[in-house]
Amino acid sequence: MILVRNVFRVKFGKAKEAVALMKEGLAIQKRAGAPYTYRILTDLTGPFYTMVLELTVQNFATFEAEAPRYMGDKDFQANYQKIVPLIESGYREVFTILE
Repeated sequence: MILVRNVFRVKFGKAKEAVALMKEGLAIQKRAGAPYTYRILTDLTGPFYTMVLELTVQNFATFEAEAPRYMGDKDFQANYQKIVPLIESGYREVFTILE
């Protein structure tokens, strides 16, 4: 199993809107058959307006193979166009889960 952490720095005052759009985007991906579990986290300390999307997937090959299909969904793309203006920057971390 792997954990993919997408860390976003959200523009000042836009966290609530960004979280709502992230949830909407994840619902679209689930309907399109995205093979993962997820959770959304927001900061309590550290850099302000940080939102993290954690995805748990079986393996990286599955993630890479499936992502273009559900990220190419027209509803997902419309949602993506709404969330992009709310994000200042971001990065991705990928971890192996040792159970």
